[in-house]
Amino acid sequence: MAYSVGIGLTNACNLTCAHCYRPTDRIDYVSLADIRTICETLPVSSMGMGTGENLLHPEFGAIVRYLSGQGVKLSIASNGHSLMNMGDDLLGKFHDVELSVDYPTREQQDGLRGPGNWDLVHEAIAHCQGQGKRVSILCTLMSTNWDKMAEMVGLAQSLGVMLRVNVYQAVRSDFYRLTYVQFWDAYRQLFAAGQVVSCSEPIVRAVMGLPDVQSPCGRNSIRFDMRGRIIPCVYWPVTGDSPLTVSDLPDRGESVLEHSYFQQARDVPANAAGCRCQGGCASRRALEGNWSGHDEYCPWARGDQITLDWTPAPQVDLVRSRNVCTTIVM
Repeated sequence: MAYSVGIGLTNACNLTCAHCYRPTDRIDYVSLADIRTICETLPVSSMGMGTGENLLHPEFGAIVRYLSGQGVKLSIASNGHSLMNMGDDLLGKFHDVELSVDYPTREQQDGLRGPGNWDLVHEAIAHCQGQGKRVSILCTLMSTNWDKMAEMVGLAQSLGVMLRVNVYQAVRSDFYRLTYVQFWDAYRQLFAAGQVVSCSEPIVRAVMGLPDVQSPCGRNSIRFDMRGRIIPCVYWPVTGDSPLTVSDLPDRGESVLEHSYFQQARDVPANAAGCRCQGGCASRRALEGNWSGHDEYCPWARGDQITLDWTPAPQVDLVRSRNVCTTIVM
């Protein structure tokens, strides 16, 4: 089996967004040598670049060219800076690209990310479309924008792009954490306003009545952070057992997925084994130390009944639809 890899080449960034999960105590980089080791020891089909602003990595160009030469399908998430400054030669090596947009208006977007970001992402979207790239806007679903999801779908549709939504995870702060009601109301808005390209958010898949409600994390997806640590999900808390790193790959290869983190990500918690949620998002539970219970957004654990009316969209080949818990609409 070939793996879909998520990687943070660096946590360096030109912005300091309050809701970001990236560590800021120091700047780290995954080297080109590390990337070679990953590709030489694991079967890699695709790689999604996120966490920091990847162009700020000093070996960014060499890494992209190497991966492209290996036939790895590439995607990148950017606040606009990387996509506007990497040059069309490198841009051409990406299968699809994403721009981070969390609000449907200039005032709100710039209020979170800084003056001028709204204009920059719109310029970057137009530029990437002009280069024939498939473009999505990437939105973090939070307590501050849950009621704007219909507007976000409308924004994406007006720009001729898709909308990918990740649920905020409380890695550094609870401030942006969704309540149960906000979570499900946001998904009602998303599905009422747009067609569903894909959904790998486990608890949402369960309510949608879809099969395979377990996360891709730790199964067909592997994450490498900017310190070279191998984890099942970008939000996974590094506690307890020491994580494996890129340096362990030559000896261990695919057996790195036998590490306790990956086993925990794959395990169905005992108290949710008989529930349709099957535990939902393992990273949410890991962040809470909730190893045996239900996803906090599980309706059945509350004796609740959630209904989502949704319409499938035509299939679209996107890197991120296979390597993270996410929802994509158009």
